[in-house]
Amino acid sequence: MDLHTIFLYLAIILFLARVIGDTFGRLGLPPVLGEILVGVLLGKSALGLIQPSEVIRLLAEIGVILLLFHIGLEADINQLKKVGLSAFVVAFVGAFTPMVLGTLLSHYVLNLPLTVSLFIGGTLTATSIGITVRVLDDLGKMKERFAQIVLGAAVLDDIFGVVVLAGLFEFSKEGVVHFDAITMLVLYIATFFVFSPILAQILARIIAILSKKLKTEDFIPPTVVATIFLFAFLAHEVGSPEILGAFTAGLALSRRFALPFAVFLRTDERLAHKVEHTIMPLVWVLTPIFFVYVGLQLNLKAIDFSSAKFWVLSLLVLGVAVFGKVISGFFVRGSLRERLLIGFSMLPRGEVGLIFAEFGRQSGLYDDTLYAVVIFVVAITTLLAPVILKYLAKE
Repeated sequence: MDLHTIFLYLAIILFLARVIGDTFGRLGLPPVLGEILVGVLLGKSALGLIQPSEVIRLLAEIGVILLLFHIGLEADINQLKKVGLSAFVVAFVGAFTPMVLGTLLSHYVLNLPLTVSLFIGGTLTATSIGITVRVLDDLGKMKERFAQIVLGAAVLDDIFGVVVLAGLFEFSKEGVVHFDAITMLVLYIATFFVFSPILAQILARIIAILSKKLKTEDFIPPTVVATIFLFAFLAHEVGSPEILGAFTAGLALSRRFALPFAVFLRTDERLAHKVEHTIMPLVWVLTPIFFVYVGLQLNLKAIDFSSAKFWVLSLLVLGVAVFGKVISGFFVRGSLRERLLIGFSMLPRGEVGLIFAEFGRQSGLYDDTLYAVVIFVVAITTLLAPVILKYLAKE
């Protein structure tokens, strides 16, 4: 694809994402829903004007990485500690309930092969942390207790998803799961989360010192972005999603974060303010590209809406997909509204579900009907969650 064509596509994506997203906001609907709809309309589901290219994918990934870094900066680390157990319970139930139910439904009710059934269950395990935190941030709810539970649970859920995908990949190729390799993957990820905040704090101090020595704050923005990219890389190297590396870096550079055994490394107010001032314009520009890209990846034309088999399979899998996530909110204390908010916040599958679906298709595990079913379920859960959350979040 020619470079000038990419520029045209980006111009269309950014303009329409902003206009449609803001229009949805004015109508009382989540702006993220409008941005995903732009991708659906521009992509192969409707007009077919823009294909998901590598350049757009890269910018989309940078957008969601910066979004998670921003969320990490704004997160209340003390509140996250308080709700840590609740977040783990929500993540565990929300990940493994739909996986187990989806596998059992596919294998014993729909009579699908075990490997195919496991992949359908694995697809239902996913939660799109990017979509979840963006919706809650747009609603101004990120400071509330339920949102902190969701944030912690979504982070853990992404880790569970990586472990599940690694296990399913081995099982699809060799027919067995190497638990020693899975255990090492979990240990690598845990080690990263233990040591990465220390490294981030050290880098922050180095940035602050160099900025003073050079007598310019212009040094701060590019080095902070470099730090974000470094942590995204390190997270990938240990087998964790890149966005979790960015989130960890954001937490470590937050004004609320302090290592109990190294208080001298605490981020100073001036640096933290400069970091926030630097990141926000980039978040505003690049994050919408990510949500448009989610819509571009959907191919609703692949779905035969006239097929009775498609509707039967879709409704059964969708029921499991919704129930398996929503039920997770009922395993923590809180009002009915808070429990529903937690459950539906874990509902969107988004790009994570599409990764599972595409892997299943490329591996030859899904036929056309099953692939259409999975795409449909991913689309419905992704589009349904923001609307329900908007309704539930009303005071």
